[in-house]
Amino acid sequence: MHTMLAAYLPGNDTVEMRQVPVPTPGIGQVLIRMRASGICGSDVHYIYHGHRGTASHPEPLYQGVVNGHEPCGQIVAVGDGCRHFRPDDRVLVYHISGCGFCANCRRGYQISCTGRQKAAYGWQRDGGHAEFLVAEERDLIALPDSLTYEDGAFISCGIGTAYEGVTRADVSGSDSVLVVGLGPIGMAAAMIAKGRGAKRIIGVDTQPARLDAMRALGLADYLIPASPDALEQIRELTRGGADVALDCSGNAAGRLLALQGSGDWGRVVYLGETGHVQFEVSADLMHRQRRIFGSWVTSLANMEKCCHDLEDWKLKPHTMISHRFPLERADEAYALMASGRCGKVVITFDV
Repeated sequence: MHTMLAAYLPGNDTVEMRQVPVPTPGIGQVLIRMRASGICGSDVHYIYHGHRGTASHPEPLYQGVVNGHEPCGQIVAVGDGCRHFRPDDRVLVYHISGCGFCANCRRGYQISCTGRQKAAYGWQRDGGHAEFLVAEERDLIALPDSLTYEDGAFISCGIGTAYEGVTRADVSGSDSVLVVGLGPIGMAAAMIAKGRGAKRIIGVDTQPARLDAMRALGLADYLIPASPDALEQIRELTRGGADVALDCSGNAAGRLLALQGSGDWGRVVYLGETGHVQFEVSADLMHRQRRIFGSWVTSLANMEKCCHDLEDWKLKPHTMISHRFPLERADEAYALMASGRCGKVVITFDV
C-alpha cells in the first residue's frame, strides 16, 4: 500500500506528522497531487491553538482530519463519473463541499451551506497539507496558465474572500478605498481594489512590518500607522471619508475606524473574523447614510471569475507570500503564522 506524509493539528499548538495511505478517488472525485497549500488565520484560531467552535456552532469544528483548506495542485487520477477535468489539469479547490441542494449551495455559496453533508477541506474532511488530496470534481476551479500554484492556493480562500468583499462594495475607478488591517486578507483586498481601478487606496495597520510590506509591493497610495490621529488623516486624504472601507483586522478598534473613516453614503465591509464592535448608531451609521456589509468567503462562480480577473489584470497573489515551507516543516510554518510576524505562509511541494 502506498503511503504519504500528512499534517494533523492535535489542538495544543503543535503539528503532528503521520504516514497515511494515499487515498483513492470515488465516483465524481479526483486525486490531486498537491503543489501548494496555504495556512489561513482561521486554522490558527480554531484548530492549532485548540479545537474550538463558534457561537452558532459551539461544538469543535475540526474533526481530526488532514489539515489545510487552501489546496492547489495537479490532477493525477479521476474517478468514475468525472466529466469536466482530466489528469494533468491544474486546479484549485473551493474549500467547502456543500450539499448542492440548499438555497445557498444553489447560489454557489457552499460556504453557507445549511445541509448536513457540508464539509470543509481540512476541517471535516481531509485537506491539502498532505502529498495527495481527494476532492469532489464539482468543487474544482481550473487554474489559468498564467497563475502559479501558489497563486491558486491563496485564491482558494484568502484572495477569494477579499475579492468577494471588494466586489460586494462595488469598488470602481471613482472610489477611494480604505483598508484597515494589512495581514494577508487586507493585502489581498488592496490588490483586488487596485485591479478594479480604485483611484486611491489607503492602508492602516498597527505593525510597521506590514506597512513596509505594502509599501514594497506598491499596493497602497497612502499608509498610515494606527494611532489616535489616524481617523483625521484618513478624512484629510479623502475629502471627508473613503467611499469604501474594508475592515480586515477583526479588531474592535479597527472595525470602528473603518466605519468612521468612510464618508457620507460610504460602503463598509467587515471581512475580519471574530470579536465585537461598538458604535453610535445615529452618529456613525444612520446620519451619515452609511451601509455595512458582512462578507464571508465567496461563491464558486466568483472565485472562478477572480482567477480570470487576476489573469487579465496581470496581478500575482504569490507576491504577497512572505514565507514558504516544505511539508516536513509544517510545525515551523504554523508556529510562524501563529506568531503574527509574517505575511502569507504557504506549504510547498517539490515534485
